Amino acid sequence: MDLHFILILVILGAFTGFAAGLLGIGGGMILVPFLTMIFTSMHFDPAHVVHIAIATSLATILFTSLSSIRAHHKRGAVRWNIAMLLTPGILIGSWIGPAIAAHLETRVLAGFFALFVGFSAFQTLKNKKPKASRELPGMGGMLAAGSGIGTLSGMVGAGGGFISVPYMVWCNVPIHNAVATSAVLGFPIALAGSLSYIYTGWNTPGLPEQALGYVYLPALLLIAATSVFTAPLGARTAHAMDTSALKKTFAIILFILAAYMLYKALG
Repeated sequence: MDLHFILILVILGAFTGFAAGLLGIGGGMILVPFLTMIFTSMHFDPAHVVHIAIATSLATILFTSLSSIRAHHKRGAVRWNIAMLLTPGILIGSWIGPAIAAHLETRVLAGFFALFVGFSAFQTLKNKKPKASRELPGMGGMLAAGSGIGTLSGMVGAGGGFISVPYMVWCNVPIHNAVATSAVLGFPIALAGSLSYIYTGWNTPGLPEQALGYVYLPALLLIAATSVFTAPLGARTAHAMDTSALKKTFAIILFILAAYMLYKALG
């Protein structure tokens, strides 16, 4: 790997780690578009470039989520009861999502990423107030919600914050608690999703050297090495910001990245 690609990945890791702590998104919504650009410049097989970006993104969340979880837990913001109820469904969905994505063409997968993330950004920016009486569902409903979050996250390589944060806020969970709890959910999503992408990509022709299934190991190591240091800084910043600014930041970032992936799908 050329030195300038190494430097780009180190900077990207620092930026996405900060975003993971700030927004509870695991960094995946940022990583996938940028990794797609980088891997395209490295002349990876176009048929696999988005799949590799998504798989590598999920694997990095294993590291950024742990650092972010620690920072949010210190502030007492994590709703562990919610995380525990969502995790079983998330583990199931996060294994299924990559299996679905592996059978989709790159353009289709990029388009799916763009449309769903754009919709999530719109819902967040709309800032519609939830009904005061609305609460999180029971165990069955949380299993179904977790499965949905896991499946979609596994397909697009995200830590789940792009859907779990709006979902929890919709159920009257305060935004800072939702962001902190979403950081916790990133770990089971990343664990099951990464293993699924390794399994589905095993022995697939056309993958680059130093790839484990669809996970590109050099990028994983470089991003993880820097992101774990900046995720706590992002978490501290999140608790110092007002709620409205946090929501707007979350939505604007998602809109920008959705636009790029839509361009990739149509290009």
